[in-house]
Amino acid sequence: MKIDFTKNPEGLVPAIIQDAKTKNVLMLGYMNQEALEMTQRTQKVTFFSRSKQRLWTKGEESGNFLNLVDMKVDCDNDTLLVSVNPVGPTCHKGTDTCWEEENTQAYGFLSTLESIIESRKNDQDNPDSYVASLFRKGINKIAQKVGEEAVETVIEAKDTNDDLFLNESADLLFHYLILLQAKGYKLDTIAKVLEGRH
Repeated sequence: MKIDFTKNPEGLVPAIIQDAKTKNVLMLGYMNQEALEMTQRTQKVTFFSRSKQRLWTKGEESGNFLNLVDMKVDCDNDTLLVSVNPVGPTCHKGTDTCWEEENTQAYGFLSTLESIIESRKNDQDNPDSYVASLFRKGINKIAQKVGEEAVETVIEAKDTNDDLFLNESADLLFHYLILLQAKGYKLDTIAKVLEGRH
């Protein structure tokens, strides 16, 4: 990885810090050659602090380290994209990002769907909600629906109608998300199991 530290008179390049899992941008810092080498050696993101005029490892006081996952340089060789696993909030104000955002969208729309399912689970009295009605009927009915959707997905997979296959796949995933919440789990739990196997 070739980085051009000469474009800035102070020998610094911007380092965009991104959560490896959620892909959210957490913060922006600056690195010089020494900070880069320290980051690579310790696997904890280290910046050159312009205010302190010294190397500064994120988390050295708070314990909220940024554990290095990957680092890439842009097409002009003067900006870094640093992928990390954050330990705790990134911002000194206690938020996940320096833009006061929380890392809630780990799986994009699926995370939004999980939140909707959770709200329906907590509002089982809603007579118009299909999801609430499933929760009212209990775990056996929810598990049965997952089984039915799985069979329908397999049947459509053996056919040539991709539209039907994709719709049945969506139904299966939707009902599986409901089953997960009925059992007290979320997608993140399953992702951790898969990561552990990997």
